[in-house]
Amino acid sequence: MIEARGLSKRYGDKWAVYNLSFDVRPGAVTGFLGPNGAGKSTTMRLILGLDEPTAGTVTVGGHPFRRLPNAPRQVGALLDAKAVHGGRTARAHLKCLAQLSGIPDRRVDEVLDVVGLLGVAFQRSKGFSLGMSQRLGIAAALLGDPQVLLFDEPVNGLDPEGIRWVRELMKRLAAEGRTVFVSSHLMSEMSLTADHLIVIGRGQLIADTSVKDFIERSASGYALVRTPDEDQTATLTTALTEAGGSVEALPDGALKVTGVPLPGISDLAHEADVRLWELSPHSGSLEEAYMALTQPAVDFRSTTDRRAGLLQELPPPPAPVLPQSSEVLESEAAR
Repeated sequence: MIEARGLSKRYGDKWAVYNLSFDVRPGAVTGFLGPNGAGKSTTMRLILGLDEPTAGTVTVGGHPFRRLPNAPRQVGALLDAKAVHGGRTARAHLKCLAQLSGIPDRRVDEVLDVVGLLGVAFQRSKGFSLGMSQRLGIAAALLGDPQVLLFDEPVNGLDPEGIRWVRELMKRLAAEGRTVFVSSHLMSEMSLTADHLIVIGRGQLIADTSVKDFIERSASGYALVRTPDEDQTATLTTALTEAGGSVEALPDGALKVTGVPLPGISDLAHEADVRLWELSPHSGSLEEAYMALTQPAVDFRSTTDRRAGLLQELPPPPAPVLPQSSEVLESEAAR
């Protein structure tokens, strides 16, 4: 288990993490979410003893990381997939880590097989793609068969098959009773993987809750409604608005309705003599909940590109050269 109490880290006059307290419990995949610059990477570095906290404490299994006996056998981590000596082969890299931690050599081939890299074990890592490097980083995290695992953006660069494999791997590790802490910006993937969420913004805790409760608290559900034509859509919109509902017209002609339950929408449509082609409930998504909750903590916002009148049309393509007929070619050859 990971326990943080009042954890704070300051760089100069900026607090990267401030008074952060949370628990990461075994037997579940805990997602670690937050906008860019929220302090997620700093928090992971503090957990792993790579940085010293300015204030507060963080322990793994009741001990600060640096005091864990044979820490690589207790904790595995993937923070930077490219942090590997490019001249070493995948097998040599893992073998070096194994020797430093007293792990038998046979374990190297076991984890290479687990991550699907056994066939490239003797290739130098500098030639690896980002996805292959991610797999190698995961292999290094699994090397000591640890009880606690930390992953920072583990699916970055992976193809769909690799993403699904990582998802199933993390769930399997948690099902074995291990502590799994994973940071990611992919909300769709977190909704499929995580059981619990810790959300931070500007270094402070925003939420510490289950995925289900997080969505129910921060993302409102709605009803999707379709009618046969524009006149009936307008009639129903008026009826719903007068009943206190909120109606948003979607680009495809459907209505997004909140504030009126589905039975109420059906009754209002019946009273207004409006035929319904669709009336379906839609629950809020993790992405919607995350965006709603973290908006005040977002530091980096994009804007519309004004282009400053620089956009130019491409020149017309050259006229195609048409092949000449055989009669023309024979005539020119006779000359």
